[in-house]
Amino acid sequence: MKNIKDLYLSLPKQHKVLLSAASVLLLFILLLPSEKATASRQSEHSSLKIGERYQLPLPADTQNADLSIDIESEQTAQENAIEQHSIPHLSWHTAKVKSGDSLAKILKRFGHNAQVTHKVSHAKGEFGKLLRKINVGDTLQIGENENGDLVALEYSISKTETLFITDSVQGFVARKEKKSVDTIEFTAHGTIKSNFWTAGVNAGLDDAQIINLANIFGWDIDFALDIRENDSFHVVYEKRYVEGEFIGTGKILAAEFNNQGDTFQAIRYKDGRYYTPDGRSMRKAFLRAPVSFKYISSNFKPRRFHPIQKRWKAHRGTDYRASTGTPVVASGDGKVTHSTYNKYNGNYVFIQHGNGIVTKYLHFSKRAVKKGQRVKQGQVIGYVGSTGMSQAPHLHYEFLLNGIHRNPRTVQLPDAQPIDKKHANEFALVAKQRLAELNTSKLALNNLESSGNQAP
Repeated sequence: MKNIKDLYLSLPKQHKVLLSAASVLLLFILLLPSEKATASRQSEHSSLKIGERYQLPLPADTQNADLSIDIESEQTAQENAIEQHSIPHLSWHTAKVKSGDSLAKILKRFGHNAQVTHKVSHAKGEFGKLLRKINVGDTLQIGENENGDLVALEYSISKTETLFITDSVQGFVARKEKKSVDTIEFTAHGTIKSNFWTAGVNAGLDDAQIINLANIFGWDIDFALDIRENDSFHVVYEKRYVEGEFIGTGKILAAEFNNQGDTFQAIRYKDGRYYTPDGRSMRKAFLRAPVSFKYISSNFKPRRFHPIQKRWKAHRGTDYRASTGTPVVASGDGKVTHSTYNKYNGNYVFIQHGNGIVTKYLHFSKRAVKKGQRVKQGQVIGYVGSTGMSQAPHLHYEFLLNGIHRNPRTVQLPDAQPIDKKHANEFALVAKQRLAELNTSKLALNNLESSGNQAP
């Protein structure tokens, strides 16, 4: 240390000054605290408190978002893994409902006792009770876990609805799913060669569509007596599909029937009723025949030899031959003025309608209405019989206008209500479109026939 001091004193004056300045500067640098250390001490003494939690901000918002997504994704993956792990492997069995079957009998065949049946048939939800009314031919799918326990059941209520019953922590739960139905419009046409029914089948219509077509024009055409060879029809109708599978036909949207040179057209509106293209109702205020009959045994005639009285007299009605017990309906709305019995008419009913019209129904086996009762068109008023002066079961039906007998099969029937005026413009657009579709169907038929091919 003494040698260092002697060395320093022996230096020139200028060197001593420089060395002293350098020493002072070095000492200053060593003693000066850094910015980080200062901030750390300030934060430690002035900002942080013992026992409290603090959230440190991340450098940027994007990093926050990325971190959040990563955490949520990881949580979702974990939840999915847990859920998948908890779903047991199921073995499915198909059971078709047989005559005399019940849910209990079906489940018993698969080894499930009455307690299981009760739990399943009383599953939570408003649809569980549907299993209590299963029908012959229905199909049940029964799902069992590895232990053979019933944990799921599927029941096809219809082609569009399925009932699902599944086991859960709360017990069995029922829910119903309805598949969406796609409708596609098709056209059909036919020419009658032998009979109307065969022509309808050859045109691709099913039984329900053929009956519906007859009902639409039944007010103007007697399909039992008026149909002739070469009569023709054209139809625009719906076909219904579920997941690409055809499940049946839908509504008839428009139709045309050519009968003995007369053309009748019908357009379906959104109210479910059919109208002529100019908006008049296809339904008439009265039914042509108030009973489903086998044949007409006696027509309306000014002179007919009475088989029981053995004398010539007027037959002022139409006799519809039908089996005993066949329902007879009111041909129109009205009020029952007579419902009684006498030795000539047997059990009979008279109905007073509006506009001076009276209808009469004779020879019932049993009457279903009382005097003074108001009835609606299509309401059952009695049943076919052979009471009174009658040789065989039939309905004698009369139609009177202002007290004068008219032929029920030929009398001009009053129309029902036309399309509502507030819907007239909208209906006109619908009718225009449907008529164009019918014309396209007719054009296709004409082209088919002109090409030499056999039309259906």
